[in-house]
Amino acid sequence: MRVKVANAPVSFGVFELATEAPPLSADEMVQALSEAGYEGIDSGPIGYLGTGFRLTDRLAANGLLLAGGWVDLPYRDSGAYQDGLPALEAALDVFAVAPSAPEGFGPRPTLACSGSPERFARPGGSVPGLAASEWAGYAARVQDATDRCRERGLEPAFHHHLGTYVETPDDVERLLELTDVQLCLDTGHLLLAGGDPVTALRDWASRVGHVHIKDGDTKILTTALADGADLRELMGRGGFARLGEGELDLPAVLRTLDEIDYTGWIIIEQDTLPGRRTVAQNIADQAANRQKLKDLGI
Repeated sequence: MRVKVANAPVSFGVFELATEAPPLSADEMVQALSEAGYEGIDSGPIGYLGTGFRLTDRLAANGLLLAGGWVDLPYRDSGAYQDGLPALEAALDVFAVAPSAPEGFGPRPTLACSGSPERFARPGGSVPGLAASEWAGYAARVQDATDRCRERGLEPAFHHHLGTYVETPDDVERLLELTDVQLCLDTGHLLLAGGDPVTALRDWASRVGHVHIKDGDTKILTTALADGADLRELMGRGGFARLGEGELDLPAVLRTLDEIDYTGWIIIEQDTLPGRRTVAQNIADQAANRQKLKDLGI
């Protein structure tokens, strides 16, 4: 196993820039992650870390690489997908000029689905996803996005996610059958969708190109569902726990990554909402999360 460890703005409640003021500045975040021993960071919303030389200078000053970043598109709908392609190209423009990185550690476009309203309202795999007749078109659009990334010299990975059309292990299996995109395996989202991250790493070893390490708490999920809470509220309630405080068997996950000879980024994430925890708490959590992997030899 040859890995580098990064974190992401979502761990600090930074999801988007259009409607929410970030709870901390980009400079504060990259400094905190650098001091905690991280080697990289995901982009977060495009523009949050800057673009062009502002991005490269900010990361270089803190000894960080750009690990990649989230790009969601509405793959279910052909017209909406076409309308979303300029956002994909804008993200690829940012990734293409990121600081140079060792082989295997360049930024990975993290392709994701814009979501299923029904599943967003009831996350965790209990709501049906795509109809059988929709899978071919959905997968063709994922493949098109994958090919567009490769044309720019970037290798993407698709992120399965609660609240979307690729949520459950069966959804992931179907997508892998119909495309050649690599998988961004997220341990927390898989756990809360009824999957076993260790089994998934073994079963999908040849397709795992990116890894998000995230803990999850199914007890919080169960309570949230009983209360009628949606995915956003689940995150706010701590459904994605600090490493070691949920149900993820982190030592087994790391052993399995070693067994399958994984090479690439490990992105630690702890999805939270703005205002639910203080900036100081979020910084402390991410330092503790990094220490947890150090204690396990990573």
